[in-house]
Amino acid sequence: MTIALRHTSGSATEAAIRQHRVTIDRPVEKGGGDTGPMGGELFLASVGGCLMSNLIAAMKARDTVIDGLQLEVTAALEGTPARFTGLDLAVGAANVDRDVLEKLVEIAARGCIMINTLQGKLDLTVRIAR
Repeated sequence: MTIALRHTSGSATEAAIRQHRVTIDRPVEKGGGDTGPMGGELFLASVGGCLMSNLIAAMKARDTVIDGLQLEVTAALEGTPARFTGLDLAVGAANVDRDVLEKLVEIAARGCIMINTLQGKLDLTVRIAR
């Protein structure tokens, strides 16, 4: 996998990912132009997106439909310079059998390249939201 990045203006960078373009920037209060999310925010979105895409694939493979599927990624930061020390991924859905959702989330987490990379490197929790 290779991603190309280039400086576009001010504090902004454009990431070229296959045919997609994503602007990465800092918020104004951190000296940026706020033309896109920060790299750390994209990192969290990548972890969540990886789990979610694997979860959707697990659902499709089992002909399962889950309404209102959602995922929230919360990060713990520590240190100077700051680093992520923990991630909490909370999966939620409307009107679904909890046992079915738990099994699908387990399958999805095993197939997620981001979770496989991060396990053992920081405190990582994948759970069903209340």
